[in-house]
Amino acid sequence: MSAPRVISLGCRLNAFESELMREHSVQSGTQDVVIINTCTVTAEAERRSRQTVRKACRDNADAEIVVTGCAAQLDPQGFAAISGVARVVGNAEKLEPETFKIGDHPEIDVADIMTVRETAPHLIDGFDGRARVFIQIQQGCDHRCTFCIIPFARGPNRSVPMGAIADQIRKLVETGFCEVVLTGVDIASYGADLPGNPSLGDLVRRLLAAVPELKRLRLSSIDPAVMDEALFAVLAEEDRLMPHIHLSLQAMDDMVLKRMKRRHSVKDAIAFAERARQARPDVVFGADLIAGFPTESDEMFTATLNAVEDLGVTHYHVFPYSERPGTPAASMPVVEKAVRKNRAEALRTLGAQALKEFLESCIGKSALVLVERNGTGFSEHYASVHIDTDVEPGTIVNVKINKTDGEKLFASPAA
Repeated sequence: MSAPRVISLGCRLNAFESELMREHSVQSGTQDVVIINTCTVTAEAERRSRQTVRKACRDNADAEIVVTGCAAQLDPQGFAAISGVARVVGNAEKLEPETFKIGDHPEIDVADIMTVRETAPHLIDGFDGRARVFIQIQQGCDHRCTFCIIPFARGPNRSVPMGAIADQIRKLVETGFCEVVLTGVDIASYGADLPGNPSLGDLVRRLLAAVPELKRLRLSSIDPAVMDEALFAVLAEEDRLMPHIHLSLQAMDDMVLKRMKRRHSVKDAIAFAERARQARPDVVFGADLIAGFPTESDEMFTATLNAVEDLGVTHYHVFPYSERPGTPAASMPVVEKAVRKNRAEALRTLGAQALKEFLESCIGKSALVLVERNGTGFSEHYASVHIDTDVEPGTIVNVKINKTDGEKLFASPAA
C-alpha cells in the first residue's frame, strides 16, 4: 500500500489546492491513489495535462487514478474516457473532504462551476518540502479576456473572509513557515463580494496586524487596472510586505490590450508602476507577457518591447500565444507560429538583460534570504540567491551579495 500522491500542474492556486487534496486523502486513510490536478490555461497546457494523465495510468496500474483541475472541469467526459482513469472530479468538488473518503463515488463528479457563489476557508497544515506557502484568498474571475478560458473552469469571483485567512496564516506561522504568498485567480478583485467591499490592500494590512509573527508576505500576479490606495499605503509602511509585484500585463500596446479585452491601458500600467515606486522606491516588477497575440503587428510588438523596458520590468514571464479553443481570440486572424516564437525570444532576451542588470546592482549590498533548499532561496526582491555555507531550510539569513552569474546571486552570511 502506498500513500496518496498528487501531481500538480499549472498555477500557484493549483499548488495550494493540491496540498489540500493530499491532506484530505491522508486524513481519510486513502491508499494507492494518484490525483492529477490539471491545467487548461492554453491548448498546450491541456495537451500536457492529458499526457500526464496517460503516463500516470501507465505507471500506476494498481492505483486509483483521480483527475481534477481546470482541464477536467471543462472536459470531464474526455478525461473519463482515458483508459485507467477511475474518477473525474470538478474544481468545486476537489476541495471537499468527502470527495477523498473511502467508499463509492461517481465516475464523474463535476458540477456547474458558474453556479458556485462561495469559497470555503480551506485550512492546510503546510506545504511539503517548501519554506514558502501559498494561501488562497479568492477564487474565480468575473472578467472575460478574449484569450482566457479560466473563468469557465473556475467560476465567478468569490473571496475568502479576512478572518479565515488570518486564522490559516496564524496556523502556518505556528508550524514554522516564514513567508506566505497570497494567491487566487484574480486577487486584485478580492473583497468585491464581501460585506463592506474590503480591498486587497485592506486585507494585507489586516493580515500583517493580526499575525505580527509573520515575517514575510508576498502577492501573486496582480492586475494593474486596480489602483488600490490601501495597497500602496501598506507597501510604503510595512517592510514585511515584500517589494516585488508581479503584474498581469500581457501586452503594452493599447490596440492589442483592447483586442485582448484587458481592463488596463498602457497608461494605467505605467501609472500603477509609478505609484508603487512612490510608495516603495526599491520595488521591482515581474510581468506576464503574451507574444504574438492575434492581429499583433510588428509595430504593436515593438511598442510592447519598448514599453516593458521603459517600465523597468525585472522578472519576465513570457508565453508565445497559444490558441485556446472556445475563446474569442481563437477565431481572430493569427500571427504565424514562427513569428510568435521569435517575438517570445526577443522578450526573453530583453528580460534576461534586465535581470542581469538588476542582479549586478545588488553586488556588495545586503539582503535577507529565505532559504528553501540546498542553500538557495529568495531575497526580498525575489532574486534567487545561493549562500556559500550550510543553512537550514526555512531560515531567513542576512547575507552580503558577492557576485552574480546573470541568473542568480551568490552570497555569504553577513558578519
